[in-house]
Amino acid sequence: MLDRFENWLIEIAGDRYVWVIEIFLIIFSALLLGYLINKLIDHLEVRAARTPNVWDDALIEAFRQPAIWTIRILGINIAVSIAARVAQSEWFDVIETVNRVAVIALVALFLVNLIKRAERNLILPEYSRDPMDPTTVSAIGKLLRISVVLSAALVAMQIMGYSISGVLAFGGVGGLAVGFAAKDLLANFFGGLMIYLDRPFKVGDWVRSPDKEIEGTVEDIGWRLTRIRTFDKRPLYVPNSVFTSISLENPSRMLNRRIKETLGIRYSDISHMKAIVNQVKQMLREHPDIDQEQTLIVNFNAFSASSVDFFIYTFTKTTEWIRYHEIKQDVLLKVADIIEQQGAEIAFPTRTLHIADSAQVAEAGEG
Repeated sequence: MLDRFENWLIEIAGDRYVWVIEIFLIIFSALLLGYLINKLIDHLEVRAARTPNVWDDALIEAFRQPAIWTIRILGINIAVSIAARVAQSEWFDVIETVNRVAVIALVALFLVNLIKRAERNLILPEYSRDPMDPTTVSAIGKLLRISVVLSAALVAMQIMGYSISGVLAFGGVGGLAVGFAAKDLLANFFGGLMIYLDRPFKVGDWVRSPDKEIEGTVEDIGWRLTRIRTFDKRPLYVPNSVFTSISLENPSRMLNRRIKETLGIRYSDISHMKAIVNQVKQMLREHPDIDQEQTLIVNFNAFSASSVDFFIYTFTKTTEWIRYHEIKQDVLLKVADIIEQQGAEIAFPTRTLHIADSAQVAEAGEG
């Protein structure tokens, strides 16, 4: 059938340029077939989405690019074979090697895509009933992808005639020199590895350091650096090696948030202090958002310059930032109401001047 088709082309275009038409038709057919396969995979994805199994979706999506590229490479391979037959050049002798390398690359592409989709399935709650920690999944996924790429590269080098043992020997001999040249890069790599293993923080956590001006929300943890978004929305890029030499706080892992306030009333209202302290303590005991399992202290604290002070020390049940401030506001307003109900007032800085009587001043002058 192919001979008939070729004879038909020779009759139309002549023997001289028939190979050009053949190459054009083959490439066009490969592109068209790739488009049709893409549409077929779209249809399969729609059907797979209706099933409760999420892994069939992952397989189909991972298969898309390798399938399309297989058709394209096959078309290019046939076109090059036709050109080689016409040109009879030695350059076309490497077609078989290129084909074998292409197969390795397509398999590696499929595995990398499958790993990426598996990461998403394991993290997102709509794909998994028990989602895993994103930082751990990301670390495992990166290690697997690196392993696939390196393995594919070594196999491809072996196919092309390079000695893998020679490459590994060069890595052993040159490893020391490379280590000195890239010590900072290696320090960041191992710093990132420690973050993945020790998990002091994960993506989405609020972190800060008392040693450096680092505070914000973690957006991404890479092998070389970690991206943190500060509270004024600036991106902060921190090399991973920094985290091995500084102290780091992770407020996102707090179990409670603390309310610690000192309030003062006037010296003239000191007789009301005991009642105020007792009522504030009772209010906190009955507050639904205060954790009664944690320390709760309300006590007369100090004689200050312009006030007599009592302090409040307690913990909220929530750790969510906005909700915490709503609870704190509610507590402070209720404390203000208690002070007012007792007939006292919140103190503010004042100064009292005692002016001597004029008669006493005159007597002191005569004496």
